[in-house]
Amino acid sequence: MCSAPLDPDFLPAVRFNRRYQQTARASGKAVPLVLGLERECGLISRFETLVLPAGDAETLRYVERIVKFLLWARGGWKLHVGGPEVIGAFIQKTYSARGARKFDCAMMALAYGRKFEVVLTSAGKVPAARDMQVAAGGHLKGCRIGFDLGASDYKVSAVIDGEPIFTEETPWDPKIQTNPEYHYHHISAALHRAAAHMPRVDAIGGSSAGIIVDNEIRVASLLRAIPNKHFPQAAAVFKRIQKEWNVPLVVMNDGDVTALAGALSLGQSGMLGVAMGSSEAAGFMDKKGRILGWLNELAFAPVDYNPKAAADEWSGDAGVGALYFSQQAVHKLLPAAKIKLPGNMDLPERLKEVQNLMAKGDERAAKIYQTIGVYLGYTIPHYADFYDYAHMLILGRVTTGQGGDIVLSTAKNVLQGEFPEIDIAMHVPDEKTRRVGQAVAAASLPKLKK
Repeated sequence: MCSAPLDPDFLPAVRFNRRYQQTARASGKAVPLVLGLERECGLISRFETLVLPAGDAETLRYVERIVKFLLWARGGWKLHVGGPEVIGAFIQKTYSARGARKFDCAMMALAYGRKFEVVLTSAGKVPAARDMQVAAGGHLKGCRIGFDLGASDYKVSAVIDGEPIFTEETPWDPKIQTNPEYHYHHISAALHRAAAHMPRVDAIGGSSAGIIVDNEIRVASLLRAIPNKHFPQAAAVFKRIQKEWNVPLVVMNDGDVTALAGALSLGQSGMLGVAMGSSEAAGFMDKKGRILGWLNELAFAPVDYNPKAAADEWSGDAGVGALYFSQQAVHKLLPAAKIKLPGNMDLPERLKEVQNLMAKGDERAAKIYQTIGVYLGYTIPHYADFYDYAHMLILGRVTTGQGGDIVLSTAKNVLQGEFPEIDIAMHVPDEKTRRVGQAVAAASLPKLKK
């Protein structure tokens, strides 16, 4: 195993899971376990595996982490557990309002507007898969505006027939704002600045961190400080804008737009997009060019099974993607790299300082990027156990400059040395596309009115 320079106790999920599967199969006692996740409109996704029926500690850990990954990768308000009763009972207790994963249950309830529940059944009675299969984006004709909302900045592009003629990146700090008008006025002003560069506006497309359903924000760190009584107003900001501009408007999760950006730039489908910004954003387009309606919120999906791994401040869970593929990962690794920065410095500034050190040839900074590269090399095959993809687009501020080159080269070395059977091509857009590619891709989301 390739060791992470600044995180020697890193325990890749893929190694744990594959070792467990080998043990289960070799025992001759393995039985099927089928997990079905039901979400809006009766959509169902399924995951099938083998487990040891006795429900030993390693089996329970294996299943619990798989469930956690599936919840944030695919989403759902109801989980069907088809398999040994002892395993189902453990998951039912863990994923409950008083269980260890109460955060996840609450978030799924918010996302889908229904109380989260776990149903125990047999493997043969888990409902058949039924996924959304929508070809999204790729509409390039006309005068369009695309925007991309992140936690530390937002981007806007004016696009005419697929060509960006104006792009702008503006810092903001939405996560501490209690007044929803802050978000509205920033977005509205950016749209007007972009519109000034075109003869008209035919459509608006958006990319935003968080869970977006029907152009409405259901869960997002961007709105963390909004009081409950004002949340409906904040959540409907895109619908408010659509009404004011009176043009087709579509907003999608930033991860799905990342996948779309990759598909557009490379002319390929079967695309998993991962953006390493203030958090980790991910999206998926299958090999037929379809968006399946999954959550793809891999910031909360586990990638490290080290019991002493750092915990995410929001969910309280350890070893999840946000702490491995984002500015948070850089921050997490600073002490091990022996780099001291002012305590009041925010994440983007911390990343800039590390990038400056990297430009000066500082070996401490290089080790941060090498460590993230090891994380990525082991996580690509882990993602492949849940996503059927052939291409991976990697972008975001963490991947810019010399440090980004180290991340990718280290990940490739891990893949070639440890997983030669994994045939996934990694792609990195040019510097311009890295920073504004999602806004340009977002502009292609809406169909024009006939």
